[in-house]
Amino acid sequence: MNDIQTPEDLHLLVDTFYEKLLSDPSINYIFTDVVKIHLEEHLPILVTFWSQAILGTGGYTKNLTQIHLDVNDKEYLSPELFKIWLNHFFKSVDENFKGENSEKIKTQALQIATIMQIKIAQKE
Repeated sequence: MNDIQTPEDLHLLVDTFYEKLLSDPSINYIFTDVVKIHLEEHLPILVTFWSQAILGTGGYTKNLTQIHLDVNDKEYLSPELFKIWLNHFFKSVDENFKGENSEKIKTQALQIATIMQIKIAQKE
């Protein structure tokens, strides 16, 4: 099994990840009812974000924290939702990749989830 090395690898990862999220009724409502994401627009943004974070390509200009705080204003993003998110993310990585970047992306996802939960708790 190969490591994450290209934006195409990241596209496979986010595709797999969103298939899991959207098929899980314990979390999919965030994406279908609260935010109403358009996958064809959202997935390339995620690829750019993770490509910058893992491959150093640059190009991501949005405020990740503020985006999630705005979602939380509409629907509470509970610690349980973050656990579900991380579980699907880790499975998506582990099913498709193995190596240094694969471990790095899981570590960064955990850090992001932790920071988001802290920021959400600070707003309450």
